[in-house]
Amino acid sequence: MNQNKKNQKPDQNDNRKRNITGFITLIVWALILVIAMNALFARTETAGSQEIMFSELIDLIQADQVQELELNSNRYVATLTEEGAAAWLEDYYAELGEPVPEGAEAPQLFATPLNYTDFLLLLEEHDVDYYSPYQEESALTAFLVSYVLPMLLMVGAMFILFRFVLGGKMGGGIGTVGKANAKVYVEKSTGVTFRDVAGQDEAKESLEEIIDFLHNPGKYTAIGAKLPKGALLVGSPGTGKTLLAKAVAGEANVPFFSISGSDFVEMFVGVGASRVRDLFKEAAKMAPCIIFIDEIDTIGKSRDAGRLGGNDEREQTLNQLLAELDGFDPTKGVIVLGATNRPEVLDKALLRPGRFDRRITVDRPNLAGRLATLQVHTRRIRLAEDVDLNKIAQATAGCVGADLANLVNEAALRAVRMGRKAVNQNDLLVSFEVVIAGTEKKGTVLTEKEKRLIAYHEVGHALVAARQKGTEPVSKITIVPHTQGALGYTMQLPEEEKFLMDREELCSELRTLLGGRSAEEVVFQTATTGASNDIERATELARKMITMYGMSEKFGIMGLATVQSQYLEQGYGLTCAQATAADVDTEIHELMERCHREAVAILEENRDLLDKIAAYLLKKETITGQEMMAIIEGRDPDTVDNYGANPSADLPPAGRGGGLPTPKTSDDGIEKPARKISMISEPPVAPQRPEEPEAEDATPADPSGSGTEDGTEENT
Repeated sequence: MNQNKKNQKPDQNDNRKRNITGFITLIVWALILVIAMNALFARTETAGSQEIMFSELIDLIQADQVQELELNSNRYVATLTEEGAAAWLEDYYAELGEPVPEGAEAPQLFATPLNYTDFLLLLEEHDVDYYSPYQEESALTAFLVSYVLPMLLMVGAMFILFRFVLGGKMGGGIGTVGKANAKVYVEKSTGVTFRDVAGQDEAKESLEEIIDFLHNPGKYTAIGAKLPKGALLVGSPGTGKTLLAKAVAGEANVPFFSISGSDFVEMFVGVGASRVRDLFKEAAKMAPCIIFIDEIDTIGKSRDAGRLGGNDEREQTLNQLLAELDGFDPTKGVIVLGATNRPEVLDKALLRPGRFDRRITVDRPNLAGRLATLQVHTRRIRLAEDVDLNKIAQATAGCVGADLANLVNEAALRAVRMGRKAVNQNDLLVSFEVVIAGTEKKGTVLTEKEKRLIAYHEVGHALVAARQKGTEPVSKITIVPHTQGALGYTMQLPEEEKFLMDREELCSELRTLLGGRSAEEVVFQTATTGASNDIERATELARKMITMYGMSEKFGIMGLATVQSQYLEQGYGLTCAQATAADVDTEIHELMERCHREAVAILEENRDLLDKIAAYLLKKETITGQEMMAIIEGRDPDTVDNYGANPSADLPPAGRGGGLPTPKTSDDGIEKPARKISMISEPPVAPQRPEEPEAEDATPADPSGSGTEDGTEENT
């Protein structure tokens, strides 16, 4: 503590010295300015006057050419008569050798007073009027008024200038409150071009046309086309809206203003509107240019007339933005780009043509888009020879660009941890599971009963999915706990892109979700808490089928709910009466109970396969969907392919040093996902089967499966 105080004292002394030095400097500058101003005022007072010698003044008085004389302590000012002024002008220009100009007037003449005996008698003798102005102030008062007071005013003005107007030590003052804080990019200073954007061909095409209009407006105006004033980028988080805007900055070769919607929000009333005016004023000076407003929903929310308090700050900012969008000349080439993932909350006046003429949807990439995105993100990554990005793109259905970027980075980090110099296929697949399910919880210890329950629960999901038509193929089954998952999960990945699902496919997904609870009932005649997430997701899906998809026999095609946030959590709200909502709950219950009974029937018909797959899962802890299908078809599960993964590729290179940790592996070279979990100490014994009841409405078994919708299954 004492040492800290000793260290603080020199710093405080230095700060004090700097403050004193700065204050003295301020006073010196103020004094210099005051002296300069006094000198300037003195010169101004003598402007239009002519200094003469005192002897010349005596001669003019004796010649009766002086009409009036002002007697001051420092000078005598003479006013000449008309004859005296004419004579003085002739003598003055005669000495210059020039004729007297027409309309020339004689200046006031003044001379420095000297001690002259009987000077006043001389003035009275020649009838010269003389006087001396009354001065009440003393010399000290004159000094204070002329020097000290102006200097103090100057110091105060300069202090206010540096402290508040320019910001000073406060980091921004009064003068910076209403100024727009937009970042200005010119040409390729952002470092991003359209080569760095993949999977958004439609959005790129629209933006490329805008950029071409800025570069070559003649070919558009020749046909009568007008430059669009604005374009709104709409899409889910992580799809690349901001990246597209930065790519526009890299391609446009025109000034690019980038600002967030929150930068317009300030505690002072009217500041947001002032910043909007300042932004468009600066943009008009640098036209043609592009203005990008990120998260425009911050200031562009719909105006609510029922809110108390009248006009608030955000509404004033929105009104100013609307006025500026209407005010600038479209021929100057100022284009406004906005980005949001909540277009439903934006004001209708903001979205109308003439302000934001285009809505560019930045959607989740399809298979080709994911492949192109992976190629962009792996451009600077050292890849092994076994990497097949086509299979990774197929496995990552439903992922956005940010997910894929994170996946590639996690794979590179894993390759370093494993002691390799290149990223292989295993790294990419494992990293994908880390992104969606989190890392493994290697310190969790499960009892034998819990392990068997979890194994049968997960196999129940997978087997119900495999024995139905129209379901997504199972990719992986694990009973290893994960941080973002639960005690285990079943992952389903599609084989092809599909954008529509019929009623039977949705019912198949319901049976799959309820397969875990059904397996617990079939094998253990019990119910556990592990099915809570399954029941929640199944209930939500059943509610959408009844209220939004028109798949209810009772309500038919009647819409009972609307989507409230399309690009975020996709929440929805009921738009029906309370009595109808109660009937909706009854319909949901009946639908889920029917699918539950059908899932139980599927597992009872395939009890042998359920036991075999569960025993294999308890032995291996993590198996792939191909291994499960091999067991169902009677093949060896160790000979299947898992999206190109090679378990032996996780072994570190021979003789590699460098202090990197060596992964723990089993005898067959496969990395143990949870080494501290002793899953089972002896070959598993399947529980005794209960008597199989008759299932009246069981769904026929079908080993075939096909891909449906993008997504993953995460259970238990």
